[in-house]
Amino acid sequence: MKILLRVFAAASVLLLAACVPPTAVRIKGDAGLLNEQAAREQVLAHADHWTLQGRLGVSDGKNSGSGDLSWTQDGDRYAFTVRAPVTGKSFRLSGGPEGALLEGVDGGPLHGADAESLMHKALGWEVPLQELRAWVLGLRADAGPAELSFGADRLPSLLQQDGWNVDYREWDASRQPPLPKKVYAEKPPYRVRLSVESWEISKGGERGAGNGEH
Repeated sequence: MKILLRVFAAASVLLLAACVPPTAVRIKGDAGLLNEQAAREQVLAHADHWTLQGRLGVSDGKNSGSGDLSWTQDGDRYAFTVRAPVTGKSFRLSGGPEGALLEGVDGGPLHGADAESLMHKALGWEVPLQELRAWVLGLRADAGPAELSFGADRLPSLLQQDGWNVDYREWDASRQPPLPKKVYAEKPPYRVRLSVESWEISKGGERGAGNGEH
């Protein structure tokens, strides 16, 4: 675990520093804002075939790691690849309802019942992938009650769910409905920072791509 974290730590300080957000506008969700969010969620409810490219930073308060991220979701199946930008070393997490497979780590490949426990055991990373699958689209996850605050653009600014604070600091408003470009999730001491550079979503045979600077 420590060896792999050191490999990914080379660029983590720069990435996490770049992700420090400015003071955000927080508007408590009223009926109008929550109805708009419900409409967004309804449109994206069946968006379960997509690929995003971006950068990921993870910290547990002591160790940190970062890298270029490619995440493909194909229904209940996923492929999650992180490549360190300096060394080029990468690991790949893939799987579905039957379990998870982690490749590219010392002693691997490793198998586990689910992605979250496998990443925690092998890497020491606390990444709520099941919830993040919804949060990365700007949706509330099926993880219990959620509280939303909104920005001046009437899009979610802060989502609090399952003990995590999920900050949305930038949106791609050129897409309809808009999609997040910067997602920062925190459950002390754990932090996950995701900067999305491109989206590709397939729904009902239609495919669209969106790009944004980070």
